[in-house]
Amino acid sequence: MPATAIATASHPVIELHGVTRVYGEGEHVVHALRGVDLTIGARDFVAIMGASGSGKSTLMNLLGCLDAPTAGRYLLDGEDVGTLSPDRKADLRNRTLGFVFQNYSLLPRTTALDNVALPLLYAGVRRREVRARAQVALERVGLGARLLHHPNQMSGGQQQRVAIARAIVTRPAVILADEPTGNLDTRTSLEIMALFQELSAEGMTIVLVTHEHDIAAFATRVVVVKDGRIASDRPQVAATAAAALADLPEEPS
Repeated sequence: MPATAIATASHPVIELHGVTRVYGEGEHVVHALRGVDLTIGARDFVAIMGASGSGKSTLMNLLGCLDAPTAGRYLLDGEDVGTLSPDRKADLRNRTLGFVFQNYSLLPRTTALDNVALPLLYAGVRRREVRARAQVALERVGLGARLLHHPNQMSGGQQQRVAIARAIVTRPAVILADEPTGNLDTRTSLEIMALFQELSAEGMTIVLVTHEHDIAAFATRVVVVKDGRIASDRPQVAATAAAALADLPEEPS
């Protein structure tokens, strides 16, 4: 498949220094992460891979400020997360991070527009701005004609686009995507990865957890987690999702 150039990182957005995460105690202790060092720069597109139980989900939870290290430091956009009050941590998380999940996590009885608007309402954005910004985000992901549709009126791929619009509407520095193509067919997965590549090219940092090597191929860097440690961390020339999509056979009409 044709390839894009490897992205050049600038200032670090995410820094982990000697991070460990231990659950339980005594005979039931689990060392989920063991002294992890990781730096992710602005504009990086990173795929995190690893077998079940490797620690990749724990790592993603820490990056999303959904969990805290047992030891070590986590700096998000230059701020030491471990030193922040709960309110300040929540503010940093909401300002810096956007989340995309495998199951979309949309409110079923709420329109696409209102689903995307929710983070802005929580952030205290003026109501007159909320709908306009939510509409712009949905147009950015190709759903300008679906503003008033509910999730059950949309395909899985369209629902995931709504979830991506919701993630970017606050203009975060980082998108954390947890198996975002896990419920999607090949064509729709490529469409979603093409969108992530576009967002990366526009300056967003993308951190993607996936177990699929075909999906990781669209990132510019692959981090493999094994037994709670970083087993490998390598840049790569990313395959181009739009080109892979164009190479697929046409769907029957």
